[in-house]
Amino acid sequence: MMDQYSVCTLQRDMRFEGFLLIRSAEKRKDSKGSDYVDMNLTDRTGEINCKIWNWDPLAETPEAGQPIKVRGTIQEYNGRLQLRVEKWRLSTDEDPVDMNVLVPCAPRKPEDMLADINETVESFKSEDLKKLTRGMLGIAGDRLNWFPAAQRMHHAERSGLLHHTTDMLRLAKALLEIYPWLNRDLLLAGVIIHDLGKIDEMKSDQTGNVTDYTRDGQLLGHLVRGITNLNRVAEETGVTGECLILLEHMLLSHHGESEYGSPKPPMFAEAEALHWIDMMDARMNTMKTVTDKTPPGAFSEKIFSLDRRVYHPLYEEESI
Repeated sequence: MMDQYSVCTLQRDMRFEGFLLIRSAEKRKDSKGSDYVDMNLTDRTGEINCKIWNWDPLAETPEAGQPIKVRGTIQEYNGRLQLRVEKWRLSTDEDPVDMNVLVPCAPRKPEDMLADINETVESFKSEDLKKLTRGMLGIAGDRLNWFPAAQRMHHAERSGLLHHTTDMLRLAKALLEIYPWLNRDLLLAGVIIHDLGKIDEMKSDQTGNVTDYTRDGQLLGHLVRGITNLNRVAEETGVTGECLILLEHMLLSHHGESEYGSPKPPMFAEAEALHWIDMMDARMNTMKTVTDKTPPGAFSEKIFSLDRRVYHPLYEEESI
């Protein structure tokens, strides 16, 4: 791939030429009724908006997930950087495009993360929890290898759902060392299956780029879909009783409050632990993603999911 600036390093008045990935593209009309295309372009470090003016109304809108070569100048509009495009074209097979540069990816190989999850399931003493967890992983199937954990917030990357799940497993196992009275199998099973419904909730290509929410995602969401999938597995495996309803409650309550989509708060210890482990991992991933894109000594723009700006400390300069 040709040498080019990464998106996170772009500043006002800089010139840019290189390949980026189309995250979204939508045809619109300006105040005079002329067509243009509004696009968000990304590499693995960040995202920038651009407008392509005087669009041919008969031309097809570029599809999300396609690499595009652009040339232009970085401008600022309403406090945000924007690429003023002078020339562009979709990439061809002959172009030196390295998708690893354009697509945010989890830091570990999906096969290694999946192996960690399967090893954890095999360690369960509870045969019922083992059956339920295996069944849920079976419904997820191969999509789990590349599926992201979110559209824009935490772990919005290729294999992000595996990244989120395996980091949560590490947190949960550390927590079990401090609180050994928690039911290990129940907590770890909850961690593994708590977000698998997201695979039905979002539309994602194999680069981990989410273009929209599915009908399931719009009408039900991953909490409800996760429970319906769990009940399907329970019926197929013959698992009933306390084990099933505890796991159902953990799926239903892991967002913690009705404000965030959970109709019930966590009502037993393992459910409470799952909620905070999920919150911790999501927040830390968001903090790292934002900090990586923010120069040392500077504040980020306001982050919607955190409802605040994030500061990138000058650790080394102040010898903290």
